[in-house]
Amino acid sequence: MQYDNNIPIYIQIINSIKADIINGKLKIGDKLPSIREMAVKFKVNPNTLQRVYQELERSNITYTQRGTGSFIREDENMVGNLKKEMATDVVENFIESIKSFGFDNDEIIKVIKERLEESK
Repeated sequence: MQYDNNIPIYIQIINSIKADIINGKLKIGDKLPSIREMAVKFKVNPNTLQRVYQELERSNITYTQRGTGSFIREDENMVGNLKKEMATDVVENFIESIKSFGFDNDEIIKVIKERLEESK
């Protein structure tokens, strides 16, 4: 994984796990790999993954069973909410970026419509 120096690594890993949930690579009820396994996968310190797992649990995305591990919460609404949350973040970042180029709302809509037409 390529890390963006402007965003804390633990947040980038959280977003990667959320994306895996949204696109079905991780399904509700799935057991997450151990912290050590994930630390090796993401090439980070296990303490970073510990924080990731704590944040995922605090956000009600996962839950922990003592002695068994961490699991994706079995809640279809959570997946839909994650999808909407991540889409909103992408759109907000896009709007902020394109407005910094001097585009107004009408121009932004025109660019999006043109691109959607091209991608049909």
